[in-house]
This record gives sequence, C-alpha cells and structure tokens, in this order.
Amino acid sequence: MGRRKSQSQPATGDGQSLNQHQQQPTKVRFKDDGEEGEEDGGGGGQEDATASSNLDEVMCDPDESTTVADMTVDASASASEAHDSFPDDGDDHQTSADYYFDSYSHFGTVLEMLKDIVRTKTYQNVIYKNKFLFKNKVVLDVGAGTGILSLFCAKAGAQHVYAIECSQMADTAKKIVESNGFSNVITVLKGKVEEIDLPVAKVDIIISEWMGYFLLFENMLNTVLYARDKWLVNDGVVLPDKASLYLTAIEDAEYKEDKIEFWNNVYGFDMSCIKKQAMMEPLVDTVDQNQLVTQCQLLKTMDISKMGPGDASFTAPFKLVAERDDYIHALVAYFDVSFTKCHKLTGFSTGPRSRATHWKQTVLYLEDVLTICEGEALVGSMTVAPNKKNPRDVDIKVKYSLNGRRCSVSGIQYYKMR
Repeated sequence: MGRRKSQSQPATGDGQSLNQHQQQPTKVRFKDDGEEGEEDGGGGGQEDATASSNLDEVMCDPDESTTVADMTVDASASASEAHDSFPDDGDDHQTSADYYFDSYSHFGTVLEMLKDIVRTKTYQNVIYKNKFLFKNKVVLDVGAGTGILSLFCAKAGAQHVYAIECSQMADTAKKIVESNGFSNVITVLKGKVEEIDLPVAKVDIIISEWMGYFLLFENMLNTVLYARDKWLVNDGVVLPDKASLYLTAIEDAEYKEDKIEFWNNVYGFDMSCIKKQAMMEPLVDTVDQNQLVTQCQLLKTMDISKMGPGDASFTAPFKLVAERDDYIHALVAYFDVSFTKCHKLTGFSTGPRSRATHWKQTVLYLEDVLTICEGEALVGSMTVAPNKKNPRDVDIKVKYSLNGRRCSVSGIQYYKMR
C-alpha cells in the first residue's frame, strides 16, 4: 500500500457536498460545533467538547439518478464472488500480519491518531454530549490503544470500562489510567479480544475506532463483531454503528506520470514489470477536491449493530457520471461513519471535500487513461474481500467500462492493500 510523501491538504470549509450540482431529496448534514485548530484535549476538565470532526462538510450523497434495477447485484452471490474472484498469491508470503499489533505500540502511530482532531474530537463529542448513553453503564473499548476512549467514557459517568489492547501499548495505557485517577473505573486487559476472558458476562456498550484505510484494511471490524456477539446485551449499543464506503474518479496525470509511467523507461531500460506491481498497490493520500471528475457513488453501507462477519466481503456496482470534460486516471475510495444512537446524529467523512483525516483517501490507478465528456458515465463493479492468506489485507477487483463519444474502453484490474 503506497503513500505519497507528505502533501497535506488544507482544511476546506466551503460547505459543498460532492454532489453539489444535484438536487437530492434527502441530505444528511453535520454541523461543526467548534473552531478548527483547537488543540486536542484542550480546556482541561471542560465537559463540553468542541471542534469535533469535519462536521462542516456533508457526508457524500450517492448518485440517485441510477435506478435500483440498473445496479442490482445478487446478494446471495456477492460474498461468494468476493472470495472467489482473486488469483492465488503464489509464493508471496509478505503480509501485514507480521507487524500489525506491534505497529500500534509505536508512539508515532499513536500520536498521529490522537492528533487527528476529526477522529478524536468526534468520539469525545459523542461521549461527552450523550452522557445519558454512558451513565452507570458497563463499556467495552475494543482496541483501546492509549485508552483515550476509555478515559472519555469514565469521565462521562460509565460504571466500568474494560479496555482491551493487544499491543505493548496496553502497559502504557495502564499507567495512563493510573496517572489520571481512573484505576477504579477502567480495567486494561492485554491480549486478543478472541482470547480474553472478561470479568463480566455482558456489557452495555461497545466502542471502538476500528476503521482502517479503505475502511476495511486490517480487518479489525470482525474483532468488533466477535465482541458484539459474545458480550453485548440484547439492547446494547455499538459505537459507531454505521459505516459507508464511497467511490469517485479523479484526474491525476502528473502523479501517475511521475510515479507509475516512470518505470516504462528508466535511463533507457524497460522496468515496466515494476510498474505492474506499483499499479496493484492502492495509494493512501490526500486528494485535492479540484481533481474530482465525477459524482460519487455509494458502494456499501454497513450496520455494525446487525451485520455478520461475511458482510464485509461484497460486490457492488457503480456508475460515476462526469461533471465536466476531463481525463480519468484513477478511482478514489473513502468512507463515512455515523453514530446514530446519539441525541443528535453525529459522524464524520474522510472524503476529498471534507476536513482532512489521517485516513486520507485510497487511490486506485487505472491502466487506461479515460477520456470522458460531461454527462457520460464510467460504469462497473468493485469486489472487496479479505485476502485468503492474511485476512488483515484487502483484495480489490474492479471491472469498468466507458462507452463515450471520444473513448470506448473496458477493463479488469486487481489491487491488494497490505
């Protein structure tokens, strides 16, 4: 999984949605209740959290001009196709499993997540502004890290919080809990969720920041679902409880030429075999909203309180309608999350038109350069599934076609996030 060198996108506050030129019957908008730039955790003991998330932006609305009939995928076949659609990895044994848990004990990783104001302030607001959910409740924090969410819950009046962390950061979390005087409320448990024995039979709330790049990278979602099925009471709450994956298309000639096409001629030598590998690695980067060529398309919405583990494997159709005459070099995926059990609907988006997060966006470069005219549609489907050898990696298959006035092309490409 590639990354560009740091090219931070400034926060935008124009309040536009990706489908700003469309008239939609329903839009979900979140109001930003704080000023950008407020330091995380500022105000010491203040109960009212502000500057949460990128709530001045809209979660992207899908293109509703596409009818259901145009886009229906057989649900019973979707998961099966997702698992059977990818070629075998052969002798490639390198995966993210070898360093997954250790990576979360690195303070640089923890710092990046804590300083992501969109992420951390949203969770803080969800907890502090909805104390009725947490008061005298037993909470399970899955993948607790430093224990910041557990601390929020304890401060909001939780009866007890069980914080499960598998990495070495669990030892640090215990010290943090102690230092802040919450040892009688927060119990840090070191180990895998699947191997932990909780001191209680059931919990009232499960809270977790499980989302990875492309929403599903690292597959922590299945761990949350395991905890839900084992410990959550029947009328319990999962936070967040909704997550949606979106797709759009961009013009990105300069970067593709510099980093992908470069391998065609390296000081007079053909190294295009490396180009093929580079094309298969999705790029995690911040996309400038001015690069967007098409409307966005909702691919999948997941209800974390009800879905099964297999629902994270799917095939979804897309229809991306061009908003101007341009070229398409890549597809871009991003996600939104929602906390629908709050007094007021709360959430954040990782889309290109929203305030930047550490998740950025996921860019999938196409082998073809597509010439598209305004109003024309790039259509196809995306298949997503955990890698067979290492479920924390994600395999992606994209089928696409464009039949336009100046370009007629179709193709299939495979990607692997690792």
